[in-house]
This record gives sequence, C-alpha cells and structure tokens, in this order.
Amino acid sequence: MRGRTVLVGLCAVAYVVACHWLMTRAPAAPWNAVVVVGPMLGLLALHAWRRRQRFVATLCAAALAGLVVQAWRGGGIAPSLLYLAQHAAIHLGLALLFALTLRSGQEPMITALARRVHGGLTPAMEAYTRRVTLAWAIYFAAMACASVLLFIAVPFDIWAAFANLGTPLAMVVMFVGEYLLRYRLHPEFERATLSAAMHAYTRRDVSP
Repeated sequence: MRGRTVLVGLCAVAYVVACHWLMTRAPAAPWNAVVVVGPMLGLLALHAWRRRQRFVATLCAAALAGLVVQAWRGGGIAPSLLYLAQHAAIHLGLALLFALTLRSGQEPMITALARRVHGGLTPAMEAYTRRVTLAWAIYFAAMACASVLLFIAVPFDIWAAFANLGTPLAMVVMFVGEYLLRYRLHPEFERATLSAAMHAYTRRDVSP
C-alpha cells in the first residue's frame, strides 16, 4: 500500500506539472483540453462504473468522447472554459459528496473513514469527525467559488497557477492543519497514516 501511495502521488505531481505547462504555454490548443480534462473524466467514468453508477459513467465517457471529437474537428468550447469547468465541477462535486453524508440518518464521510481506521469511536470523536466533514464540504465549495471569481477577475495565467499549484497546496494545508488539530483536541485517536486512510476508503465505498 505504501508503494502504491507513493506511485499515485508521483503520478499526481507529474499530471499537475504537465497540466500547468500545457495551460500556460499553449492555452488555446484544442488537444490540450483532452490531455488536461480527459484523464479526470476517464477516472470518474471508471470509478462510477465500478460503483454500478452506469448513468454517471456513461455521461463521463460521452463527455470524454465529445472532447476528442471537438479537438479533432476544431472549434467548439474554448479550452480555458473547459479547464474552469473541470476545476469548479470537481470541487462542487466533492462539496456535495461530503455535504450529503451530513443528512439526518447518514453517517458523515469523515466519521465513516475514522471508524474504519480506528474502530469504535467515542461520542466526542463522532462529533469532531462530523464537524471535520462539514469543514471539508465548506472548503470544497469555497474553492469552487474562488476558482470562478479568479477566472473572471484575473489573467488566465494567474488562474492557472491557482488551479494547478494553489489547489494542491491548499489541500495539503487542510490535511496537515486537521491532523495537528485532531491529535491536540482528541489524543485518543490512534495515529494513522495516509495509506491507512486510503485503504479504509477503498475497502468499501462511502455512499452519500
């Protein structure tokens, strides 16, 4: 699992660097949108298919096919708008995913993950993980709004730096900040690695 985590991390870094280079060096090139947006659509389609969400999988696959056709024929939606749509939609989707688990009768996303990693949780730990789930939902929604506002207000190169470099850095800050706060407020939590959390998630899908 540790080797897989390192590999995924290296692939993610390579993807981010490649995306930023393509966006800033040739932002209007039609095939760039396929390279930048295509992998995410493909992964979403595969994930949805494995979860038997056939409609979502088909929709993502159709969107990917549409990108390829648009690049081949030329014209269509401006690549910069596709980059914005990808960035904002991913964050809005994650915000919705986390928020839906906060509904009455549902187990919050972070609570479910913590239970799989740590086993039984005290009422205080459950309350804390619920608040963390809410914090992540707000964070993702705020990032989506910031993305749209920056896209409108600043040059594209600045938005690209925010999307490709600022986004992963902000997520790291959220992870590290929550990690430090968690063990300060609730030292009863056993120490857990990122690999353990990923394994807990992949053992069984968390459904809203």
